[in-house]
Amino acid sequence: MIPPIDRPIPPSAEEPRAKSAFEAAAERAARYAEAAACGAGAPLSSPASAEPGAPALGELLQRLAEREEAIAKLEDQSLRARADYENSRKRLQRDKEDAVRFANSGLLEKLLPVVDSFELGLAEARRNEAAAPIAAGFELVAKQLQDFLRDQGVEAVPAEGVEFDPNVHEALGQLPSAEIPEGHVVQAMRRGYTLRERLLRPALVWVSKGAGE
Repeated sequence: MIPPIDRPIPPSAEEPRAKSAFEAAAERAARYAEAAACGAGAPLSSPASAEPGAPALGELLQRLAEREEAIAKLEDQSLRARADYENSRKRLQRDKEDAVRFANSGLLEKLLPVVDSFELGLAEARRNEAAAPIAAGFELVAKQLQDFLRDQGVEAVPAEGVEFDPNVHEALGQLPSAEIPEGHVVQAMRRGYTLRERLLRPALVWVSKGAGE
């Protein structure tokens, strides 16, 4: 059995080095924390106390600022790309809806001259008393035509007596009129139509130039 040793055991050679490394790390952390708290661009301690080869705090902060700026640019590009995508999606959706709403516009536009001819024949039959039974039958067909056009979203453009609107009226010329104010429609020569608030055909009209001299 080995007898107990009364003298103290000297500390090993590793302890000072471990303590020194720990203290150095703690000092560096304290310097960085102090600089960050003060908003400084460089550590408050002298550059000579920094580790050889280690980047200065100012350089680290500059790198951090550059990366934050790059991230901000990427976020802005992402938001712009998302906005462009949403706009394109909404535009395509509107185009699709319009294609469905106005799918019959070509057919309806070709039908309008037939309606014009029918209305001329009806007007002639009304003026002829002998053709009263025929006019009564034409009246029923005219109502059916107007109901059909209304069901398809077709509406007649207001003309006589209203103010001339170049968006829905096409002027043939001007006529003097004591009853109709200047700039208002005196007479419609051809009825105009809209399809769901979109112009299908303008009305051909004569415009009042007011009372003549």
